[in-house]
Amino acid sequence: MMTMTDTAVAKVQDFIEEHGVEGDAGLRVAVLPGGCSGFQYGLNVEDAPEEEDEVVDIRGVKVFVDPFSAQYLDGVEIDYVTSFMGQGFTFKNPSASGGCGCGSSFTV
Repeated sequence: MMTMTDTAVAKVQDFIEEHGVEGDAGLRVAVLPGGCSGFQYGLNVEDAPEEEDEVVDIRGVKVFVDPFSAQYLDGVEIDYVTSFMGQGFTFKNPSASGGCGCGSSFTV
């Protein structure tokens, strides 16, 4: 099961409201081939889930996950951080065996 911090939930809700998306809108969390370590995360606000998606409700945020990505997202915690170097979503993945220096890709 994937989790999100309170800060990440609030930021996603802000994005959904800012873009005026209504109804079944939610956050797509995907694992995509690429990045310097083999896989990278993708986030996108979408109007509705795809037919094969798993839909998870995390404290009021609908999260859409495709079957390929689901196998890599078990136990992942999504956070939103602000620091001197910038701001953005971060991922803590207990299944990752490595990653790159920039933190945007991982290996399993």
